[in-house]
Amino acid sequence: MNFFDKNIHDLIEPIVNGSGFFLIDLVVRGEKKNRVVEVYIDSETNVSAEDCAAISREIDKKFEEESVFESGYRLEVSSPGVNRPLKYLKQFPKHINRKFDIAYIDSENVKKFSGTLISIEGNSLVFLKSNREEIKIDFSNIKKAKVIISFS
Repeated sequence: MNFFDKNIHDLIEPIVNGSGFFLIDLVVRGEKKNRVVEVYIDSETNVSAEDCAAISREIDKKFEEESVFESGYRLEVSSPGVNRPLKYLKQFPKHINRKFDIAYIDSENVKKFSGTLISIEGNSLVFLKSNREEIKIDFSNIKKAKVIISFS
């Protein structure tokens, strides 16, 4: 993260956290005169469009107060969506009984499987694999965890 992006991150994170959410990702792109700032937030429950709009207004206000951009910018605040892997342990409880694609470290090897998250025990996640085998993985060993959307 470059210095400019770090400064934006440092302005945004307290607003997001103070609203009861957590910052998942920040993407700053575009040219100097036409920046796009994408802010991805999540919570331990759900994120509504109203939540995103309220946080967007607060961030906009902060950007104006601090004169962050010399000219126009576009701010987009949203939840991470299903295409982004989960990054924090506190994102998992709302996904119990959902299916995941998991990549994790086991004895210095990366292993992968698909399974259903059935419980969380402290810092460990318990999954039920398709062969009905339970597997318990410490959160710190998870490299990538992505919810699989099911339409059935």
